[in-house]
Amino acid sequence: MLSSVLVWLIIGSIFCVMELIFPTAFVELMMGLSAILVAGFALFIPYDNVLIILWMIFSIGLIFLTKKYVITHKKEPLLLEESEGITISSIEPGRVGQVMYEGSSWSAICSDESLVIPPEEAVYIISRKGNILSVLPKKFI
Repeated sequence: MLSSVLVWLIIGSIFCVMELIFPTAFVELMMGLSAILVAGFALFIPYDNVLIILWMIFSIGLIFLTKKYVITHKKEPLLLEESEGITISSIEPGRVGQVMYEGSSWSAICSDESLVIPPEEAVYIISRKGNILSVLPKKFI
């Protein structure tokens, strides 16, 4: 029969290899590292139930620490070089209108809050925040 230490090392190795094959944002890796850590505790703790609880605690703790400190949040994608669109509806100062950009209708606001942009006006896309584009009329640039 395999010793408890060897079992935990095998489990840890399997999880680490699974992370290489099926990337899960470090979840399997953290579970594997936790199992390897528990293998060290298995040298001193003979109770399997306690080792399983330790493994779960270590896994959850490492997963949360990894998500908080290691994994960076995705930034908004940069706009493509061709950042031109055409207004579908008028864009009133401080209000949201509609712009056709890359073949899709987008919500948009005017970067200069004192301008009114009429429908069918060519605009430059200045920036994007979420699903709302910030635009300026082409004739003013």
